[in-house]
Amino acid sequence: MANFDFIVLGLGGVGSATLYQLAQQGHTCVGIEQFGAVHDRGSSHGQTRIIRKAYFEHPNYVPLLQRAYELWAAIETETRQTLFHRVGLAQFGPADGEIIRGIEASADTHGLAVRRPSHDEFRREHPAFSVPEEMVILVEEDAGLLLVEPCVEQQLALAKRHGAVTHFQSPVREIRQTTGGVDVVTDGATFSAARLIITAGPWACRLLGLPIPLRVVRKHLHWYDAGAHLSAPDTPSFFFHMPNGYFYGTPAVDGGGVKVAEHSGGELLTDPSIPSRGEDPLDRRRVDEFVNKVVDVDLTHQHHDTCLYTMSPDEHFIVDRHPQHSQISFAAGLSGHGFKFTPVIAEMLIQLSINGHTQLPGEFLSLQRLTES
Repeated sequence: MANFDFIVLGLGGVGSATLYQLAQQGHTCVGIEQFGAVHDRGSSHGQTRIIRKAYFEHPNYVPLLQRAYELWAAIETETRQTLFHRVGLAQFGPADGEIIRGIEASADTHGLAVRRPSHDEFRREHPAFSVPEEMVILVEEDAGLLLVEPCVEQQLALAKRHGAVTHFQSPVREIRQTTGGVDVVTDGATFSAARLIITAGPWACRLLGLPIPLRVVRKHLHWYDAGAHLSAPDTPSFFFHMPNGYFYGTPAVDGGGVKVAEHSGGELLTDPSIPSRGEDPLDRRRVDEFVNKVVDVDLTHQHHDTCLYTMSPDEHFIVDRHPQHSQISFAAGLSGHGFKFTPVIAEMLIQLSINGHTQLPGEFLSLQRLTES
């Protein structure tokens, strides 16, 4: 039986960051993943993710984002890789809608730089976009996109460089509480540690047995060829509050296509392990209609992929210790907007595991908010 200070279950965005930081701090640690490294079966893939500070979901997220920006910069320094492209972010919606009001609240609360260009001004800057006249435009220059797979890949490499052990293609069969901590049983081995951190994304529901419902939904991602248009670094990421839902996109990177998807909705899954990767005709039609409405250049659909959102009841993250097992900490229910936070969530998890609390301002993400009557 192998013995460690920490076991990390799930090596996607949060898990890779957690394993790296644990190893960097000198802890003996093993990361266990049921699939291969940097896989496409969960939530941490799909080429790009938007990163932003003026968070419409709630101003409480902003201090965590400010710390995440520092941690992403440190990772780039250590790896000598560019993972964060500051192409900016343009967001569009009705003046009284959740997006615009939320961005302005976060910007006002934390003194963030967000500008409000006129339609004519934005059109001069980015002529490929056609913005409905009734929409307000807000631009955050200190935003952009993260390269998802390289982010995970580099943090796994850093974890191993600092001494972490990794086991891939190793589904967990049993978790056993012990007097000294916890045992994790896979098909090939049993691992023992004083503490366990679970960062299993859509599989967290099964592993944690929490008294709250976590819904897993399949989301569809689309890439379009826009020719010489809509490419980084000249085109920002974008997010639209349309009358029929929320849609987002990131510019073409390294000669690829423009990524576009619907953030709202999703196909409810009963088992995230069942592989269903085909296109949904209704989703494709909705995204095509969105693209045709807001983009003024010809786009050709290139390819399609899927990813999974694990939704909490209030669509805010859950980062906490297990209510019955203090040696287990976890992150779950990132609800489709968590990747940009992964290094700071990792920092929170390590502090919770070691100290029982975190110095970071993340109390609003505790499990207690969802279990209190």
